[in-house]
Amino acid sequence: MAGKQTASAAFMRATGRLRTVFGPAQVTSLDHPMTEENKQLLETMQGSSEQWQTKKRADGSTYIVAKSRN
Repeated sequence: MAGKQTASAAFMRATGRLRTVFGPAQVTSLDHPMTEENKQLLETMQGSSEQWQTKKRADGSTYIVAKSRN
């Protein structure tokens, strides 16, 4: 992927002058392998999210409640 530029990278280069106003942006690649630490963190986050469920109200809004252990 050395020769081809992603759309987001092209956008960031084109708007480089705006960074002085809006602050720096992260320009690291998103297509790299996960580290072991990140894999463990992902498993932990997925495990903790399994204890919750999303409920939907009649008006379309949502809220989160603990799953019942039946």
